[in-house]
Amino acid sequence: MPTPTVSSPFAYATVANKRDSLEDLKGLLTRVFWSSLSILVLYLFYISRTVSPKRYKVPAPKLPEGGPQILESPSSKVPGTTAIQCYAPATGQFLGFVNPSTPAGIDRAIASASAAQQKWAQTSFHERRAVLRTLLQHVLDNQEQICRVSSLDSGKTMLDAQLGEILVTVEKLQWTIKHGEKALRPSKRPTNLLMTYKKNKVLYEPLGVVAALVSWNYPFHNLMGPIISSIFAGNGVLVKVSEQTCWSAAYYTSIARGALVAHGHDPALVQSAVCWPQAAGHLTSHPGIAHVTFIGSRPVCHHVAASAAKSLTPVVAELGGKDAAVVLDSAKNDLSRIVNVLMRGSFQAAGQNCIGIERIIAAPGVYDKLVEMLEPRVKALRLGLDKDVGAMVCDTSFSRLEKLVEDAVAQGARLLAGGKRYKHPDHPSGFYFTPTLIVDVTPDMAIANEECFGPIMTILRAPSGSAEDLLYVANAPDFGLGASVYGKDSDPVLQAVVRGIRAGGVAVNDFAVFYAVQLPFGGVGGSGYGRFAGEEGLRGLCNIKSVCEDRWGSWGIRTGIPPPAQYPIRDQDGAWRFAKGIVGVGYALGLEGKVRGVMDILRGG
Repeated sequence: MPTPTVSSPFAYATVANKRDSLEDLKGLLTRVFWSSLSILVLYLFYISRTVSPKRYKVPAPKLPEGGPQILESPSSKVPGTTAIQCYAPATGQFLGFVNPSTPAGIDRAIASASAAQQKWAQTSFHERRAVLRTLLQHVLDNQEQICRVSSLDSGKTMLDAQLGEILVTVEKLQWTIKHGEKALRPSKRPTNLLMTYKKNKVLYEPLGVVAALVSWNYPFHNLMGPIISSIFAGNGVLVKVSEQTCWSAAYYTSIARGALVAHGHDPALVQSAVCWPQAAGHLTSHPGIAHVTFIGSRPVCHHVAASAAKSLTPVVAELGGKDAAVVLDSAKNDLSRIVNVLMRGSFQAAGQNCIGIERIIAAPGVYDKLVEMLEPRVKALRLGLDKDVGAMVCDTSFSRLEKLVEDAVAQGARLLAGGKRYKHPDHPSGFYFTPTLIVDVTPDMAIANEECFGPIMTILRAPSGSAEDLLYVANAPDFGLGASVYGKDSDPVLQAVVRGIRAGGVAVNDFAVFYAVQLPFGGVGGSGYGRFAGEEGLRGLCNIKSVCEDRWGSWGIRTGIPPPAQYPIRDQDGAWRFAKGIVGVGYALGLEGKVRGVMDILRGG
């Protein structure tokens, strides 16, 4: 076979194709170069507009001098003083005294925040993001110290503090930095046929000074969360912390204030307070407070809502839950992973988690296997800050928890682990409750209807694996905060349960992740009302102002009252027909109706 030459048609085509390929490659590389350069320029422009975070220092709270002092019977109240005694729940170590706020002190704090807010409300989103970026950097730089303070003040392990204090806080900061402006930017709204000459928008304006009354289970995150949202919305904020964990509050407040000071803003914008219940009503009914966020129990919320009603202050209430984890028959091949999730969901922060798993509802096909797998895992849990499960914040609920377990066993439930308080050999003054597993629980038992808020894993068997039976058990208590559902994605029962379960948030094949991605958070029924987090939470801290204006006002096109509708009315029947015609033109469903509307306008006019 002869060797092709350049004069050969085949050889010519080959050379030409190679030349075209080289030209195509050259063109491709040129496009890639200019595209990359454009991206680099845009990135540099973005960086130039992004203020680099500033670093600042905040000293950790001081411990009493003279070494650790262990209290024999730790309590927040001490006879002979109104000061709040602070202690470490895990060991009983005395941390110090904190003077509670008085009504006069609350007045001063609100006045200071209000004065600072007048100027802060004029800041741009760019300036607010800069403060949050600096705050984010500080939390990242000092997360170990923040966790140690939380662990000491609330009794949780360092791991639980990392997950429950740091992770969710930096997520909230990052989300607000990235998406907060979009949520609060003026929003254009549609008009209608009759109002074509109008243009509409919604403004999200600061309310003034808002308040948050938060629970003790996550002392850093529960304080920082309202601060982040409130100041980004342009408000001042006063956070009332629990007397159970007020030792850390001044330190955590200083962290938020430090970010403001680093950028030249008034730190008085952020206030925190702690007070005994009798003074709390002064805060919730205060005319200087424009909005209240409450995180706590249902009985206390009744007092908060009644107090806020005196000044017509709106309230968002998050009241805890009896969260259900529903395990479907289709989850049988995934139980080893699901067991890990259930353990974390039930025992994180010693079960003191508002969206912790309080009830595991298993379909009959997986029930026995699930119990078999969970029993040794629960029995293996160790108590202590350096172990698996930390302390509870106090022992006031111990008798109630023991009674719930005893009553359930008396009614036929089986106690496989725990069920009582624990005297820690190394920390006899610490507040520990043994990790508990109780199975064969039925929906009518008190333990299936009352929030435990402790390290108690409760398992209920559904009558069948149908969505109806699973939902019957899941929706039995008067709670509806969070829930989770486990099963195959293709299982129609899974989506039926997701749609039918009564809850403010549902995690599919996971636990509580709706909070970790800043979806709107809150409950229904006995779990409260309103939402914080996400776009809805940010907008809820604003005056939502509707603005309707002329689209072509500069051309003289404005609303005019037509003669038949002008006061005094010269012909009531004709005016009514005229108005009926306007309604017909604007809203009749077909052409015929709109034509009749035109005729009515002509006759009535």
